[in-house]
Amino acid sequence: MSVSQLISPAVPALAFEDTGSKALAMMEESGFTQLPVVHEDQYMALVSENDLLDWETPENALSTAPFINFKPAISAHAHPFEAIRILHQMGLSMLPVTDEEHKYAGTVTNAGLLKFIAENSGIDNPGGVLVLEVAPRNYTLYEIARICENEDVIILNMQVHTNEQGMLEITLKLNRTVLDPVVSSFVRHSYRVKEVYGEDSNDEDIEGKYNLLMNYINM
Repeated sequence: MSVSQLISPAVPALAFEDTGSKALAMMEESGFTQLPVVHEDQYMALVSENDLLDWETPENALSTAPFINFKPAISAHAHPFEAIRILHQMGLSMLPVTDEEHKYAGTVTNAGLLKFIAENSGIDNPGGVLVLEVAPRNYTLYEIARICENEDVIILNMQVHTNEQGMLEITLKLNRTVLDPVVSSFVRHSYRVKEVYGEDSNDEDIEGKYNLLMNYINM
């Protein structure tokens, strides 16, 4: 999926000829605190509410504003992960999108990208979360996948980052809520299980014993 598929139709574009006062009114009406400025299909700048409020002559056209040179953007063919990276690094709530000719194609928003993550990363599927800690030299994706596979557990999503101690923290979203067996397996393989977010296995054990009893009765 490319960024172009996540463009929000709810984001209005400002014109070069619009005044600062009109821009503020459009922000209030749309509920956004940042809006793109477009001139003859060309993306010109991204203006914020704070810039407009600090502007001494908001009655003038945006083309004369001193902050009109702020121009973050992303290619329409880029992956959404790249848009998320830029938004996070620059502290933006939206990011204008441009095509091959650098024309304005639309804008993606934080809300739209968050929805993309939820729908495409397995996060919205039921299951538990396991956080492992391991030295970088001992990190093996194959081994982690094999341990889960041996416990009949599917990895729905995995995130890896380096913590302040230089260790890798591996966050696994799994398709099971009862994680005791896979936790024990990781411990046997010398992984440090840092955090576990799941359910107690008691309910599953009771249900399993009940099913065995019913099967025996029906024999």
